[in-house]
Amino acid sequence: MRVGQNPIKAVEKIAPPAKVTVVVISYIPFLGGYYAESLDVFKLCLQSLHTNTEGEYDLMVFDNASSAEVRDYLLAEHTEGRIQYLTLSERNLGKPAAWNSALLAAPGEVVVYADSDVYFYPGWLPASLVALDEFPQAGMVTAMPILVPEKYSTATLKWAKKQASVKTERGPLLPWDDFWRHARSLGDEEQQARHFYDENEAIRITYKKQSYYVGAAHFQFTARRSALKTVLPLSADRPMGQVRMLDEAMNAVGFLRLSTTSWHVQHLGNTMPRPDDLIGSPTIPYASKKRTNNPGIWRWQPIRRLLKWLNGWSFDRLHRMDQGK
Repeated sequence: MRVGQNPIKAVEKIAPPAKVTVVVISYIPFLGGYYAESLDVFKLCLQSLHTNTEGEYDLMVFDNASSAEVRDYLLAEHTEGRIQYLTLSERNLGKPAAWNSALLAAPGEVVVYADSDVYFYPGWLPASLVALDEFPQAGMVTAMPILVPEKYSTATLKWAKKQASVKTERGPLLPWDDFWRHARSLGDEEQQARHFYDENEAIRITYKKQSYYVGAAHFQFTARRSALKTVLPLSADRPMGQVRMLDEAMNAVGFLRLSTTSWHVQHLGNTMPRPDDLIGSPTIPYASKKRTNNPGIWRWQPIRRLLKWLNGWSFDRLHRMDQGK
């Protein structure tokens, strides 16, 4: 039996969500090894977002079963009003399933996605929104220069060829320093990065006096919610290794995939940046860790291969234990 009336019925209006929803997915299962600095990086990510974002936005965080320390931090941020929507998953669903849940739940007309190790520079949001305004067919816009294989952006090239007002250029248009700055944040060796850089030419289009590289990245992008609803949900039977499905789906239905020619965001990786790692002179609210300049034996390839194998094997065992397998 109900006693009285729910007082919420007397409320005639509620505040609408912000036009822009920023979605961040986090996964930091423990604070050691590969993840030793990941929580500090995550904090820097959100700090840069709050400090360097112009205009209104809502922040949504989907945590994929991180450690207690990470969950405590997120709950505190939510209590303080710095996270508007917070989901704490009991187990790691994997990135595609987290995308399905978070991106489709985002209430904003524009959805921005970022991994938890992305740094936001001042002006990143206006630069991203300009691209959506200029390109009604835009599906994903990454706010930094990116070089990706052409096969994921054939719809963008097909559209450009049909537009008499679009100028298309090919060649070594993306400076090596820009490419290497990002590649090393992914843990790539320089030789490996050089090979990819030499094998894939950059493509740049210019439209309405605005230039963009063809291609986008799934670690950070801005999209219309309506475009995301067209391609989601994705298959989600693996935790990683299927993120290219979003790139492929966007391309398959004809959406454009673009990246800005200037740096408005930056991928950090799993270690805190030093001041000279970031572009310009941004304020870093968290002290970076001291690093040795003499790697010695750890640069020897057989040792590195062994340590990488041990790291992968131990992580797989820990992940299986967390999943009860």
